[in-house]
This record gives sequence, structure tokens and C-alpha cells, in this order.
Amino acid sequence: MDPRTRDPVLPCLTSHTASCMALGMAWGLWAVSESGISKQDIRERIWDYMESENLADFPRPVHHRIPNFKGSSLACQNIRDLEVFARTREVKVDPDKPLEGVRLLALQSKKTLLVPTPRLRTGLFNKITPPPGATKDVLRKCATSQGVRSYSTPVGLESRLLVDLVVVGSVAVSEKGWRIGKGEGYADLEYAMMVSMGAASQATPVVTIVHDCQVVDIPEALLEDHDLTVDYILTPTRVIATGCARPKPAGIIWSKISCEMMRQMPVLRSLRCREEQAGKDVTLRDGHRPLPRVQAALSPGRSPCDPPRPELGSVPSDTVYVGNLPRDARGFRLGANTVRVSLARQQTAGDPAGGRTGGPHPDRCSAGAAP
Repeated sequence: MDPRTRDPVLPCLTSHTASCMALGMAWGLWAVSESGISKQDIRERIWDYMESENLADFPRPVHHRIPNFKGSSLACQNIRDLEVFARTREVKVDPDKPLEGVRLLALQSKKTLLVPTPRLRTGLFNKITPPPGATKDVLRKCATSQGVRSYSTPVGLESRLLVDLVVVGSVAVSEKGWRIGKGEGYADLEYAMMVSMGAASQATPVVTIVHDCQVVDIPEALLEDHDLTVDYILTPTRVIATGCARPKPAGIIWSKISCEMMRQMPVLRSLRCREEQAGKDVTLRDGHRPLPRVQAALSPGRSPCDPPRPELGSVPSDTVYVGNLPRDARGFRLGANTVRVSLARQQTAGDPAGGRTGGPHPDRCSAGAAP
């Protein structure tokens, strides 16, 4: 007997299925006919409905999250019926709570499990590595958010990854494969980054895990070229092959990336350097163009949106620019050599001769100068 038929949650879920499908159809008619509908409108209706019908599970409320839902473990079990999962060797699964069951199945099946780093602050992926001889209970812990923190190792861009399957959470999804996330764009960006680094392609299948009520019609007019589509939708009661023909992101669209995002996600800086070297247009949303000599600009701790440093040889090699010095300071000893000091400030008409007008960067050593 299918173990799902003995699960006490299943009758409740089945009773909701027809009403959820009717809800989805009604929303689809409303979404297509009503002008001005937005992704956020659809998100809010999904979140409100899941809370009002008590379909949501911890953490609550589900607003502004990829919602966890009652029966998520059943939906995750359905991935075993997919041939793409059976032949998968490396699988990327988002860290969302409703995907915990898929992470566990991947570990139990001895697949390489990759989980994105939180908000991409410290890299792109972490590889979950259970301890040798891990028991079922330990594997179950490895699949949780705590386990992701405790049993993971960073995976660098230089690693030769080839992701066979991508599993993402969603707030809403249509049977055509069109997806709406929680609005922060991480799943879309992660996929684009994987394509840019050669770890995924248009042929890499994408699966999402949702409650039946999250399957609704989505107007195609809401989709943008950076939006990730899905090939399979798994709910507690259904497995939907979308047959989606809409192209997935073909890489990072740099015109949608801001300088602030570059500062927050160092991995983006490295990928931008690679693509600029390959001759691609990497102009950012803010209009920022790549610096001359990208390799030098991307030194550790430096954002590509910072002003450029002086080019090597653009100032005398015996000059150090230092701020906050007395006006009469013109030289001091550095080791065995005497070097000339130029005040790092804007020279005025009253400044004594010998000062340098408009020193390039206060408190920075020029290239080639001793610090």
C-alpha cells in the first residue's frame, strides 16, 4: 500500500484539492481580465488564503516568505517518481523550509547536494557533507537549515560543477510553468549565475514544490526575461509536467544588477570580471561601466563600483598620498629613503607652492608606493 494513503494529513489535503483548483481557475480568470494586476497582488492573495484556511505551517505567518505548508513532506516525496531525479548526480535545492524533504531524499540517495548561501553574501553554493556513517536522524538534521549551517563547505567558482537538477520554492506557479517567487529574485539570479559559470543550461530541469492552492493562472504579460520557469510542479496530490517552452535565463542580465548588489554579493564581482574579459557587455543598471584593467580593480575587499585607483606609473614612485597632515609637512623618512609627501586635499590659491592640486584619493597609497 502507498504509505501516503495512511498519512492522517492526506484526507484533509484531498478535501482541499477541488476547492484549491477551483480557486486557481477563478484567480486565473480574474488575473487575465483585470487590468493592472501585479505579481504582488497574486502573492498577497496566496499568502492570505493559506493563512485564512490554515494551510500554512511553521514558520508563520507565511507573508513575505516561500510559504511552508501542511503536506509539504508528501509533495517532496513525489520527486522520487521523476526520472530526472533518479538519474541526477548533483542537485541544487533552495534552503526554503518546504523543500526540506527533497534535501533529505537527496542525501539519502547519496547525491551531491548543493544549497545556495544565505542571500549570496559569502558565495554561490555550499555543499552539504554529512559525517561518515551518518544515521537517518543525522541526515534528517543535515537537511534542515541548522544542518545546512553545520555540515556544509563552500564551493568556489573554480569548482567544476554540472548541476543535473534544480529545485526551487515558489509563492505561485501556473500549469504552464510560469513562476512567481517572494519578490527578491534570488532563485532567478542563482540560476542565471549557474548558467554564467557553466554549471547549468537551458536543458537543466527545474522542479518546484507547492501546495495545490498555489497552482494558479499567471498572465504571461507579468513575466520578464530574467524570470525562471519550471518544468515540473509537485503538490501533495499531483505531479504536473508543464512542458514549458519559454526560455529560461541565458545568463546574468547585468543591466538589471545594481552597484549595491555587487557590493553585497562578492561572487557577482568575480563573475562580472570573467564575462568582461570574455568581451560581454557588463554595464550595470546604474550605468556603471567596467573599469580599465578589471583584474586590478577586483582586488580583495574592493568593489568594482569604487572609483579607480591611479594607474601604475601615473604618479612618481617616491610619492605617497596621505591625508590629515600639517600644512607645512613636505617630507619624512620611510625606512632608509626620504619620500615627498603631497597633501591629499584640494589645493587653494592660498596654499604654499609645492602642494599637489586634487590628489587622487585621500588616505590611499598610489600604485607602486610603499604603504
